[in-house]
Amino acid sequence: MTATTTAPTAATPVRTKGAPPARLRAWATRAPLLPALVFMIVVTQLPFVATLVISFFDWNALYPKARHFTGLDNYHEVLTDADLRHSVWTTVVLTVAVVLASLVLGLMLALLLDRKFRGRGVVRTLLIAPFLVVPVAAALLWKHVLYNPEYGLLNGLLHYVGGPQPDWISNTPLLAVEISLVWQWTPFMMLILLAGLQSRDSQQLEAARVDGAGDWQIFRHLTLPHLRRYLELGALLGSIYIVQNFDAVFTITSGGLGTANLPYTVYQSFYQAHENGLASAAGVLVVIGSIIIATFALRVVSSLFREEVSRA
Repeated sequence: MTATTTAPTAATPVRTKGAPPARLRAWATRAPLLPALVFMIVVTQLPFVATLVISFFDWNALYPKARHFTGLDNYHEVLTDADLRHSVWTTVVLTVAVVLASLVLGLMLALLLDRKFRGRGVVRTLLIAPFLVVPVAAALLWKHVLYNPEYGLLNGLLHYVGGPQPDWISNTPLLAVEISLVWQWTPFMMLILLAGLQSRDSQQLEAARVDGAGDWQIFRHLTLPHLRRYLELGALLGSIYIVQNFDAVFTITSGGLGTANLPYTVYQSFYQAHENGLASAAGVLVVIGSIIIATFALRVVSSLFREEVSRA
């Protein structure tokens, strides 16, 4: 009787003697990431779950024994209360105005820095500087150094030319907040759009110039379509931040004069009115809005990566 031996086929995995199983190797490579994952869950997800649970309760911190389950009543109040609806509308206006203005100014500065000129590195560094300033410090800078009606720089320049001396924050409160945020976020948009400009196909641009296309035609038919994804990315990332912005509103106007946005209303409800349930419901809505915007931002980023890979 003869013994037959079967050779291992391609479909049969051959395990080297003494080698750990594939599943064990996979867990070994992922193990260093587990502490970071646990930390992220503890710091971000557990507090959000707690906020979500509290949002279904009528919970005033001054009367903890009187708290009771109310279901979706807090969300209904957030969406129907006149002051809260106004804060939502203020958030929308603030976000749209700041993002659009920052994109336009950022595009203009990016087109400038895309050209070669003496001192371009110094100019680029100076233009990036506002984005590196701490948000509270930037708001204080605008409130006291520029907007102050008595010793502010803006009124000082107007006094020098014999102009009026307006109280900028009292007369145009929302515009004052928007300008400070535009100043801070224009460099961010500029960097994104500058990266888009420098990723253009130089051969395509040179061919267009050889065919007699002018600067405006190149910008309209080549540059602007190429920057569409970068404009979308800048708008989405900027919207994520501005929707959640609290520093400028709190520092410049303290939420008064019709400038209270949704994050500031959450602060008022929680720390001043001690309405934990109502503040939690408003906070959950802010998070949901940010997640929706972030989802679109991630899709734009992934499409940009796919385009770069296809070019390479």
